[in-house]
Amino acid sequence: MEVSSKWKFEGKEEAKKASACTIRSYLNTLNESINKNDTTRSVIPLSHGDPSGFPSFRTSKVSENALLDALQSAQYNGYPRNPDIFHASRSIAEYLSRDYPYKLSPNDVLVTAGAKQAIDVLITALAVPGANILLPRPGYPAYEALATFNCLEMRHYDLLPEQDWEVDIHGLEALADDRTVAMVVINPGNPCGNVYKREHLKKIAEAASKLGMLVISDEAYGHLVFGSNPFVPMGVYGEIAPILTIGSISKRWLVPGWRFGWIVICDPNDILQKHGVAESIKNYHNIGVVPPTLTLGAITRILVETPEDFYSNTINLLRKAAAICYAGLREIPCFTPYKSQGSMFLMAKLNMSFLEGIDNDMEFCTRLGREESVVVLPGEALGLKNWVRVTFAVEISALEDGLSRIKAFCFRNSKQQ
Repeated sequence: MEVSSKWKFEGKEEAKKASACTIRSYLNTLNESINKNDTTRSVIPLSHGDPSGFPSFRTSKVSENALLDALQSAQYNGYPRNPDIFHASRSIAEYLSRDYPYKLSPNDVLVTAGAKQAIDVLITALAVPGANILLPRPGYPAYEALATFNCLEMRHYDLLPEQDWEVDIHGLEALADDRTVAMVVINPGNPCGNVYKREHLKKIAEAASKLGMLVISDEAYGHLVFGSNPFVPMGVYGEIAPILTIGSISKRWLVPGWRFGWIVICDPNDILQKHGVAESIKNYHNIGVVPPTLTLGAITRILVETPEDFYSNTINLLRKAAAICYAGLREIPCFTPYKSQGSMFLMAKLNMSFLEGIDNDMEFCTRLGREESVVVLPGEALGLKNWVRVTFAVEISALEDGLSRIKAFCFRNSKQQ
């Protein structure tokens, strides 16, 4: 048999580049640095926003029973049926419309397998040749990964830490040109824990309108706020500029493994429909996967019947943990932490001049993992070198233990010890 001397296929270089900038890639590296011989202490994960493994952050009984009833009904073992999808979309539209000045339609809602698939759908649908997108710095790296994979040019605008991580509007406007199709806003903020005021959101919408671009509003942490600013969905300004809202049940309901999210088209003026964008999004959405049928069967009860005390208990836990995390990091000279008002994170600046033999944030995080079995995320992964992102959505005892280990590590490696 003759064997070809030249195979006609090859790997896609963009896939390698995209994978390298994901949080998962960084966490894989950091977890490999953990000292496997340190069997006396558990690993404390202060690196990612999934508190579901901790008893204090268990989802509500309503959610569990809704999923169990869907399973035992035997009606949701197959592929999702159109009536199930429509019913879920209608429930989401009604749930979100409580916070909007206009009523959303089920036709405005696309259900997705979590917020990550929603990001994939929007970035892929917008990645026309020559286009560019404006992303926040620091930001959530899934946008960078998917833009890289789809060959969509990225331009990064700055968030201003001394102004509660507000968008640098003037810097944003300077980045845009006639090929800028969209900007991404994450509110409540990942990684910064910021919650934007209503007035600032309006300025963002006005800037988008002025520049002729749409806004992707990532609200995966919607309503998880515990500071002075209430959560305001960006979609309230859909009359000013078209908004594509991303949401999910992963964070507010503490069930990221249930893989259920949505895209909502907040565009009362039908601008996206007139320009073919809405159709492109829906067409690409039709190609992809759908959420688990079981979750589709449970979603209405999850949205409608979850008691208010479940939400308030989660907020109280996060508020207490955020305060402990901020105060604990302030006690360590090499850290300048910034208070969180929402989500599950805060950002802390590293002053490398206080540390001996540690040159950057990645080295700091790698050695912290190896020496103390504590994992925090380096700012490099988020576009901000020599910072770290710390999640406080863990048991209070684990958080306090983690902060104690971080403090010991920093003082042990301090130039001033």
